[in-house]
Amino acid sequence: MDIGIHVAKVFKIGNVEIWITETMINTWIICGVLLFIALLINRSIKNPKKVPSGVQNVVEFVVDAGDNFIESVMGKHAKQFSSFYIGMFLFILIANLSGLLPGPGMYFYGDPNGPWIDFMRPPTADIATTFALALITFFMTQGFGMMSKGLGGWAKDLTEPMWPLTPLNVIGEIANPISLSFRLFGNILGGTIIMGLYYNLPWFLMLGIPSALHGYFDVFAGVLQAFIFVMLSMTFVSSAMD
Repeated sequence: MDIGIHVAKVFKIGNVEIWITETMINTWIICGVLLFIALLINRSIKNPKKVPSGVQNVVEFVVDAGDNFIESVMGKHAKQFSSFYIGMFLFILIANLSGLLPGPGMYFYGDPNGPWIDFMRPPTADIATTFALALITFFMTQGFGMMSKGLGGWAKDLTEPMWPLTPLNVIGEIANPISLSFRLFGNILGGTIIMGLYYNLPWFLMLGIPSALHGYFDVFAGVLQAFIFVMLSMTFVSSAMD
């Protein structure tokens, strides 16, 4: 069983090594798929019908549902963030679910020279991906907080409810991206490790069971963690602006 980060290619520029990892390649694949789908949808609804049908129906349902949910969390700030958070949710969701797809060999049962099953490693099972997403939320929280309240109002918030608590408030702000990234990373990597351990068991213990485990660790946990990450991100940003 191999749960390490695979380095697909290393480029050298002088004494500096540039790594192209499995996580990066899988992320590019997911972004490419999302872009391709977006272009197909754009082409199919370029001239929207007054009475929607087919693809337009599905797109309008997804957008309306996303808009309504974001508005319930962010209130008056929802409009300017709606498309961003719908996009973030779709990316994290597909990244989490990508563990169901075939990929470079990861899991073996029996021995590595015998029959084997391989799956794509979810990019969100890499702390680099989840921490990058959490940093986006962190900088949005601080940036929009400053824009909404001004530098003085933003700094004053760090002294509430009394100035001796300022260090704790600062630590709390720094802890937000760390907790966000580790929550998503830990849940997805945990499922990956458990499935990897399971696929190392004898073949007769796998009859009919892997589908149930994938349903929980990949589908249920993947959807839930994408929802939680985006909801917390929206909460942090809207709270900083209020």
